[in-house]
Amino acid sequence: MPSPAAKTPDGSTLFKQQCATCHTTNLSDPVRQGPSLYKIVGRPAGKVDGFHYSDGFAKADFVWDDTRLDAWLSNPQAVIPGALMAYRQSKPEIRAAIIAYVKGFN
Repeated sequence: MPSPAAKTPDGSTLFKQQCATCHTTNLSDPVRQGPSLYKIVGRPAGKVDGFHYSDGFAKADFVWDDTRLDAWLSNPQAVIPGALMAYRQSKPEIRAAIIAYVKGFN
Protein backbone atom coordinates (compact mmCIF):
# COMPACT_ATOMS: atom_id res chain seq x y z
CA MET A 1 0.00 0.00 0.00
CA PRO A 2 1.49 3.39 -0.94
CA SER A 3 2.08 5.84 1.86
CA PRO A 4 -0.10 8.95 1.85
CA ALA A 5 1.38 12.04 0.26
CA ALA A 6 2.87 14.46 2.73
CA LYS A 7 0.68 17.49 3.25
CA THR A 8 2.31 20.88 2.83
CA PRO A 9 1.79 22.98 5.97
CA ASP A 10 -0.41 26.04 5.59
CA GLY A 11 1.10 29.41 4.76
CA SER A 12 0.67 30.76 8.27
CA THR A 13 2.64 27.91 9.79
CA LEU A 14 5.32 28.13 7.11
CA PHE A 15 5.63 31.88 7.59
CA LYS A 16 6.03 31.48 11.36
CA GLN A 17 8.62 28.73 10.89
CA GLN A 18 10.63 30.22 8.04
CA CYS A 19 10.03 33.97 7.79
CA ALA A 20 8.81 35.49 11.07
CA THR A 21 12.24 35.64 12.66
CA CYS A 22 13.14 38.41 10.22
CA HIS A 23 9.77 39.77 8.97
CA THR A 24 6.44 40.93 10.36
CA THR A 25 3.08 41.14 8.59
CA ASN A 26 1.99 44.41 10.17
CA LEU A 27 3.28 47.92 10.72
CA SER A 28 2.89 48.03 14.50
CA ASP A 29 5.63 45.53 15.45
CA PRO A 30 9.21 46.80 15.64
CA VAL A 31 11.24 46.42 12.46
CA ARG A 32 13.26 43.22 12.41
CA GLN A 33 16.20 42.21 10.25
CA GLY A 34 13.93 42.41 7.19
CA PRO A 35 11.12 44.86 6.41
CA SER A 36 7.45 44.31 7.16
CA LEU A 37 5.70 42.30 4.46
CA TYR A 38 2.38 44.04 5.09
CA LYS A 39 0.88 44.95 1.69
CA ILE A 40 3.96 43.72 -0.17
CA VAL A 41 2.09 42.78 -3.36
CA GLY A 42 1.92 45.89 -5.52
CA ARG A 43 4.58 47.71 -3.49
CA PRO A 44 7.77 48.95 -5.15
CA ALA A 45 10.81 46.95 -4.06
CA GLY A 46 12.96 48.65 -1.44
CA LYS A 47 10.41 51.27 -0.45
CA VAL A 48 9.29 50.76 3.16
CA ASP A 49 9.66 53.89 5.27
CA GLY A 50 11.97 53.40 8.22
CA PHE A 51 13.82 50.39 6.82
CA HIS A 52 17.41 50.65 5.61
CA TYR A 53 17.80 48.63 2.43
CA SER A 54 20.99 47.36 0.80
CA ASP A 55 22.43 49.20 -2.21
CA GLY A 56 20.95 46.57 -4.55
CA PHE A 57 17.47 47.28 -3.24
CA ALA A 58 18.03 51.02 -3.57
CA LYS A 59 18.55 50.42 -7.30
CA ALA A 60 15.65 47.98 -7.72
CA ASP A 61 13.06 49.18 -10.20
CA PHE A 62 10.11 46.80 -9.97
CA VAL A 63 6.90 46.17 -8.07
CA TRP A 64 6.39 43.00 -6.05
CA ASP A 65 3.94 40.54 -7.61
CA ASP A 66 3.49 36.76 -7.40
CA THR A 67 6.15 36.07 -10.02
CA ARG A 68 8.77 38.32 -8.41
CA LEU A 69 8.03 36.95 -4.94
CA ASP A 70 8.36 33.40 -6.21
CA ALA A 71 11.71 34.17 -7.85
CA TRP A 72 12.83 36.03 -4.71
CA LEU A 73 12.04 33.15 -2.38
CA SER A 74 13.78 30.77 -4.76
CA ASN A 75 17.00 32.80 -5.07
CA PRO A 76 17.08 36.36 -3.67
CA GLN A 77 20.53 37.18 -5.04
CA ALA A 78 19.41 36.38 -8.60
CA VAL A 79 16.57 38.91 -8.27
CA ILE A 80 18.64 41.61 -6.55
CA PRO A 81 22.41 41.11 -6.71
CA GLY A 82 23.97 41.77 -3.33
CA ALA A 83 20.72 41.10 -1.44
CA LEU A 84 21.38 40.17 2.17
CA MET A 85 18.58 37.64 2.56
CA ALA A 86 20.06 34.17 3.09
CA TYR A 87 16.77 32.25 2.85
CA ARG A 88 16.12 30.12 -0.23
CA GLN A 89 13.18 27.79 -0.80
CA SER A 90 13.50 25.21 -3.57
CA LYS A 91 10.00 23.73 -3.24
CA PRO A 92 7.42 25.57 -5.39
CA GLU A 93 4.49 24.42 -3.23
CA ILE A 94 6.05 25.93 -0.11
CA ARG A 95 6.83 29.19 -1.89
CA ALA A 96 3.24 29.32 -3.17
CA ALA A 97 1.82 28.77 0.33
CA ILE A 98 3.99 31.53 1.82
CA ILE A 99 3.09 33.94 -0.99
CA ALA A 100 -0.62 33.20 -0.60
CA TYR A 101 -0.31 33.87 3.12
CA VAL A 102 1.42 37.25 2.79
CA LYS A 103 -1.02 38.27 0.04
CA GLY A 104 -3.72 37.98 2.68
CA PHE A 105 -2.30 41.14 4.27
CA ASN A 106 -2.83 43.27 1.16
